[in-house]
Amino acid sequence: MFLTLEGIEGAGKSTQAARLAERLRASGRAVWLTREPGGTPLAGAIRALMLHPEASRVALAGVGLAPGDTLVEPMLPLTEALLLSAARAQHVPYVREHLAAGDVVVCDRYADATRAYQGAARGVDMQTIAALEDVATDGLRPDLTLLLDISPESGQMRKLDASATGGEWNRLDAEDLAFHRRVRAGYLELAAAEPKRILVLDAAQPAETLADIIWETVLARL
Repeated sequence: MFLTLEGIEGAGKSTQAARLAERLRASGRAVWLTREPGGTPLAGAIRALMLHPEASRVALAGVGLAPGDTLVEPMLPLTEALLLSAARAQHVPYVREHLAAGDVVVCDRYADATRAYQGAARGVDMQTIAALEDVATDGLRPDLTLLLDISPESGQMRKLDASATGGEWNRLDAEDLAFHRRVRAGYLELAAAEPKRILVLDAAQPAETLADIIWETVLARL
């Protein structure tokens, strides 16, 4: 079974994905917990380049692969979509391998994220995104997607609190509330179009309560 978790920044996807994987393992199931962008070393490098371009430039300059005094230019929306698709194309064969071995794959973000972020929020043409998705995924679709829904204001507060104690803060986190509202609207539109696959869950409730709801939902599908 291929399970994905989606949502805006601060919705708690990574926390809930880890809790779900832990419960699945405790129940005797083989699980691969992964994420996008990422999931493999090369895809992870693409993630770093996209989310932390300045740090990536400094790292490349440190080993002589980039000029040391060049500023990072703004990343274009289409460039984001292409980078994400490249990382996904690298990741998907590994997802398929685990599924073929009988594992439950739990993935923190997948193709819906590109539709919401680069499509709904950045304005990249949806036909272009759909074409990139077809190539990168080769038709691999999640069996179940859990959309953790929270207001952008609450999500940003969570991210700020987490970053103050060492949590990640990247260039997408730093976008304004209008951007995150567009992402949320894009996700909810996707959920409305595919209600059997995408289940919307209230991510504002306590994390333990949400984890229990996710567990019961996944068990019912399994």
